[in-house]
Amino acid sequence: MDETMLDLARTAMAKAYAPYSNFQVGAVVKGANGKLYAGCNVENSAYPQGCCAETSAIAAMVADGETRIAEVAVIGPGAALVTPCGGCRQRIREFADDTTPIHICGAEGLRRTVTLGELLPLSFGPENLP
Repeated sequence: MDETMLDLARTAMAKAYAPYSNFQVGAVVKGANGKLYAGCNVENSAYPQGCCAETSAIAAMVADGETRIAEVAVIGPGAALVTPCGGCRQRIREFADDTTPIHICGAEGLRRTVTLGELLPLSFGPENLP
């Protein structure tokens, strides 16, 4: 993961709309085209109608015409690792494969890198459909 991804993730996290949980998350997906797409979580008073940072970043990527994820960075607050939720793991899987790196970051920077296969073993993806 390069510093540009981390900087974009930090910027997105700072812009998150999280008045209910006060838990701001930023995400960046790198498309196969090399472009970076940032997203933040956006909450809604009609809980749980908000969207996750990863979902926002993926939507920006798809809106740009890209349909393959090369790598992902996720950043959140606190001492614990902030990994994609189950729903976002499946959303990432739609556009990535088991070998796609997922960079888990905190305020200080990169904390750990795992693959999507480690986060979502034995996943269901587009190739499972006839």
